[in-house]
Amino acid sequence: MYSTYRAAPDIDAITTAIPIPGLGHLPVNSFVLHGAEPALVDTCPIVMRDEYLATLATVIDPADLRWLWLTHTDPDHIGAVAALLDANPQLRVITTFFGVGIMGLQAPLPMDRVNFVNPGETITLGDRTLTGVKPPAFDNPITVGFHDSKANALFTSDCFGALFTDEPPESADAAGADMQDGQVLWGTIDSAWLHKVDTDVFAGDLDRIRRIEPDHVLSAHLPAASGAMLPQLLDTLARVPAAEAFPAPDQAALDAMLAQMAQAAPA
Repeated sequence: MYSTYRAAPDIDAITTAIPIPGLGHLPVNSFVLHGAEPALVDTCPIVMRDEYLATLATVIDPADLRWLWLTHTDPDHIGAVAALLDANPQLRVITTFFGVGIMGLQAPLPMDRVNFVNPGETITLGDRTLTGVKPPAFDNPITVGFHDSKANALFTSDCFGALFTDEPPESADAAGADMQDGQVLWGTIDSAWLHKVDTDVFAGDLDRIRRIEPDHVLSAHLPAASGAMLPQLLDTLARVPAAEAFPAPDQAALDAMLAQMAQAAPA
């Protein structure tokens, strides 16, 4: 099920939590930026499109959207892109050259409705300016998050995601050690390349993000966090390179997952 909450001034989160047997619950978020030219940040998993669109309509009329920032093209971010473009001829997509290329393999974007924004570049959407930011961790190399000048909010895409033992809290500030352990686990799964990273280079990337000093940190896979949480989020992410690598589940693990799913299924 989807729900909504106010993640920052003039910013609504549209959220759900996906249970992953044996691992926990993963938040999945997109965001609506209200203003002179309303924008949507990512959409939803492909299999959850209809429910997502119905929930989106409770916080904004989709016809009022003017922009869609597509952080990257993984299936859990693009499920409603085609439907929104078809229904709203004024909607434009902010992505990159490679984002367009990958979307062309499954749901081609209309090129006359695309704006390219790379890390370090800016785009003004009415009363707010967005600056592309490369997150320090990602699962898709084309990923581009951004800093929103109006809300002083940092959008980090998959970076800072966490798996939770139970249903995720509404705010990351309310979480404890469970979130930190879940963030490290998520890092070993979603950004497994961090085990091979030059730790000095990685530390420089973390400092680059630290210097932004946002008031809000908004991730696709973490409840909304205050800017005061950023040092903790960065310090926890810094633990990932030395953490135990995630062991890929084997057939016995699959059998255990299926058994767990059968027990959880309604009679």
